[in-house]
Amino acid sequence: MRILSEKGVLSGVADVVPEVANAVATKYSVERFLSYQELLKSDIDAVVIVTPTDTHEKIASDAIRAGKHVLLEKPMTGSSEKLRLLTALARDKKVVLAGGFTERYNPIVDFAHRSLHAGEFGELITAATRRVSSLPTRIRDVGVVMDLGVHDIDVIQYVVGRRANSVYALGGQGKSMKYEDHANILIDFEGGTTGFIEVNWLTPMKVRKLALTCSKNFVEVDYMDQAANVCSSSFRHFESGNLFNVPIDVDLRRISLKKEEPLKRELADFLSVAASGKDPLVSGESAISTLKIAEAALESLRTGKKVQVE
Repeated sequence: MRILSEKGVLSGVADVVPEVANAVATKYSVERFLSYQELLKSDIDAVVIVTPTDTHEKIASDAIRAGKHVLLEKPMTGSSEKLRLLTALARDKKVVLAGGFTERYNPIVDFAHRSLHAGEFGELITAATRRVSSLPTRIRDVGVVMDLGVHDIDVIQYVVGRRANSVYALGGQGKSMKYEDHANILIDFEGGTTGFIEVNWLTPMKVRKLALTCSKNFVEVDYMDQAANVCSSSFRHFESGNLFNVPIDVDLRRISLKKEEPLKRELADFLSVAASGKDPLVSGESAISTLKIAEAALESLRTGKKVQVE
């Protein structure tokens, strides 16, 4: 709401809780609705859906049928099959369906992707992420894989740029949890690249990092600082009889980008493609692949077995 208002494109807000709808509508001086159906009848071009996961399919489907461009917050229904049907519906209705995987719009992720695919780091061997924090009070309908893990599944898939073959996951849930609250996910990609994701709601501090092990460099990316450390090393001549003191020259470069709010970039992309009809950075098709990996991870958690990605 804040960002769309700043851009001068905010028309209204719908929320089933009257106090919330009234407060937000008053704050941003826009019309308020107590049902999304009423909002869809108004003179708007596009909607941003930020509701609980189990409502995504119905609301997005109604919005698309009403001819509205849709930005659907992750995990975009949490079902690859439901999302496939939504994507087909959007294509049929000739409207944009974009995914709210905000981390893809982080400038440092863009830097890592461009540098890697320009060959600056050498061949990618392993991409590993760590996304950990304490339990959020607002999440009730999905576990940590669909809430947090999908961000890094999306990022790793984007960085690797190849199809995932199989997934193996370990994790579990706390005594008071309906869903898993921690998971470690191993992804085997075509070409031999490996992806590894550590995600949990158990850590008292917030960590958001990506590490790339490449043939030329080791790269550590910090999503929050929007900075990266790029490291390489080389051996100097040493005496074979003294392996305790092997001289190594280490070159460490730190790249710090001008900070930009990923959500602003995400919304700017959505507004641009809604006006042009072009594909968004995170399309429905891309998100389907992400959800298939997440679903395979959840199946692996249940069965204790490696799961092939269909």
